[in-house]
Amino acid sequence: MNENIVKRNELLAQKVIKGLESRNMTGYYAATKEDALKKALELIPEGSSVSMGGAMSAHEIGLVEAVKKGNYNFIDRDAMEDKRAAMLAAYDADYFLVSANAMTEDGVIVNIDGNSNRVSAIAQGPKHVLFIVGMNKICDDVDGAMKRARNVAAPINAQRFGLSTPCAKTGSCMNCKSPDTICCQFLITRFSRHKDRIHVILVNDNLGF
Repeated sequence: MNENIVKRNELLAQKVIKGLESRNMTGYYAATKEDALKKALELIPEGSSVSMGGAMSAHEIGLVEAVKKGNYNFIDRDAMEDKRAAMLAAYDADYFLVSANAMTEDGVIVNIDGNSNRVSAIAQGPKHVLFIVGMNKICDDVDGAMKRARNVAAPINAQRFGLSTPCAKTGSCMNCKSPDTICCQFLITRFSRHKDRIHVILVNDNLGF
């Protein structure tokens, strides 16, 4: 990555981290995917129960594989026949791994969801929520973050899941009410009432969608 982009990301990450701190959340900056993985594993004690909410970024830094192979109780929804039971178990997990569809420079986190298990677990349930967020997802403000979530993340995910939504065909949000829509619930996390619950690792890389 260009050294000027790296420097910009370092400076911007510090601004985001200060914003998170003002919202009772904790942020960290990782210069590489490897650093992000190391920090994540430092935050999750061995023996913890761990679940996740479709976080491609957690896969990309190797965190999901590390948790599966490590000394953790990983609640693997993909491997469980009863998907509802897996989703419900996630609400009582020690750690919930997730990413953001977008974040603002002052620490507001934006997510949209179809089944809503992901956004509901972010809002309430798991004892800790650990976000893995690439610097490509940082936006100026909430309006910009919402636009990114709807016009970048949603169309790509709809295509990834093979859904028949207008955005999957056009590449941008059509504000649809399609039966396949994945924009059912919007969650804006602007403050955490519970200190030490939400942690965000900002990664100097383009991660997820």
